Amino acid sequence: MSAVIAFTDVLESAREAGTSHLSAANLASMLGLQQQDLAALAGVHRNTMRTHPESPRLQAALRDLMRVLSATMEVQPDAERAFFLIKNQPIPEFRHKTIWQLIQEGRTEDAISYLESIASGFVG
Repeated sequence: MSAVIAFTDVLESAREAGTSHLSAANLASMLGLQQQDLAALAGVHRNTMRTHPESPRLQAALRDLMRVLSATMEVQPDAERAFFLIKNQPIPEFRHKTIWQLIQEGRTEDAISYLESIASGFVG
């Protein structure tokens, strides 16, 4: 049985040490993604992740991803299961797309609204 990790711990793990910005490498590792997947999500070149991790465009995409993680962990407090849910669970209300696919389509707000409706007990 895995230990439940609080979102604040996940957020701290996503922080670039010694800075006030998020680490794409840390987030990719947590989610089991390639860094190029996060680069594509942010619409930046993969080298930006290494050479300009403070890029406003990259940081905005990573903050949106953290917002989705926060909302997901309200539904599923176990971080590992939350990460799995984001990447793999098809959502019938969105034509069986995953939360990750919604994010890739620029539908972060739709994903968060859906997760909030589930967390509050309303579905549909």
